[in-house]
Amino acid sequence: MAAFDDGIVRGVTVLAAVVDAGSFVAAGERLNMSQPGVSRAIARLEIRLGVRLFDRTTRHVALTDEGRRFYLQVMPLMAGLEEAAEMVAGGARAVRGRLRVNVDPFFSRLILGPNLGAFLTAHPDLHLELITRDQLGDLVADGFDLAVRFGEPAISSLVARKLLDTRILTVAAPAYLEAHGRPRSPMELQGGGHTCIEFRDPALGRPYPWEFHRIDQHIKVATLGRLMVNDVGTMHSACLAGYGIAQVMELGVETLVAEGLLLDLFPDWPEERFPLYALQPSRNLPPAKTRVFLDFIASLTANRRKMSGSTT
Repeated sequence: MAAFDDGIVRGVTVLAAVVDAGSFVAAGERLNMSQPGVSRAIARLEIRLGVRLFDRTTRHVALTDEGRRFYLQVMPLMAGLEEAAEMVAGGARAVRGRLRVNVDPFFSRLILGPNLGAFLTAHPDLHLELITRDQLGDLVADGFDLAVRFGEPAISSLVARKLLDTRILTVAAPAYLEAHGRPRSPMELQGGGHTCIEFRDPALGRPYPWEFHRIDQHIKVATLGRLMVNDVGTMHSACLAGYGIAQVMELGVETLVAEGLLLDLFPDWPEERFPLYALQPSRNLPPAKTRVFLDFIASLTANRRKMSGSTT
């Protein structure tokens, strides 16, 4: 039995041209091949298959019974291959099909969700599936085309594109400060001196450490909060209600700080930042649906940076 390889494919292409054109000469003209070249290609295919495909005379070319059976069986397969290739190539240009995206819940709620209607209206052949999770997981094994996650990505084969950096603020509501006093330095938060709201690191299962950065200093403070959450909205709510002090991303609390509902306790420690990344399995020939969605979220974060003063 002949192994299926590119030699078989080339031979079948010549076979189809001969059948369609009615002669070796006309097939050669269609394929930009010489008549002897066409004859050699058919002869090689016949040797590979072990059957004679054509009965040939000086005036007439006709398929043998074996050749006709082979032609009728193989041409639908070749047509299917051609159709599949055209469909895949079209997918590289056309924004269509299903796009499955792993999204940080806070980013989805704050920035992505309000803008999805316009994006989907612009791309009516796209089916978008957004899965909000508190951690990345295995992007490839879970069948995601793209992920949008906060935090520095782990070293891996994923292609990472930074979308923004947002400052980390240490904040409290006026009601909390009236009841407990305002800490004068980050070190006053250490050891339970104040009520601190902890936020769970989804990758490690424990609270994020409280860090404070400025040009010439970088310190960590060991807080002992009794409340740990894994939802940004819950942390904001508890802090606004006056329960305790929280470290929050500036992204999403700009208005609360501007209106005085939350107070930045340490404006002289302004340098700690937290990044947002888009992650995808490969940079090589991503389909149009992935490229368009990535450009979309990049434009959203660029607009947000302009509003908040965050940086990339």
